[in-house]
Amino acid sequence: LYHGCEGFLATIHDMTSEVPSIHDQPIVLEFPDVFPDELQGIPPIREVKFNIELIPGAKPISKAPYRMAPV
Repeated sequence: LYHGCEGFLATIHDMTSEVPSIHDQPIVLEFPDVFPDELQGIPPIREVKFNIELIPGAKPISKAPYRMAPV
């Protein structure tokens, strides 16, 4: 560190396993008349069925997706 000073780094991880409530979601709080009072809960976490594999070091495509009129 600068001029021999000491520095410390700390990481905090919340280990509580509270299940989030559907009523804590911002969209449910904003539109309470749309959602029923008794909700089944948040949908389960699903596995990813689709992904796009990237080539390491590949450059992004810099071509217009369609022909444009000259400016």
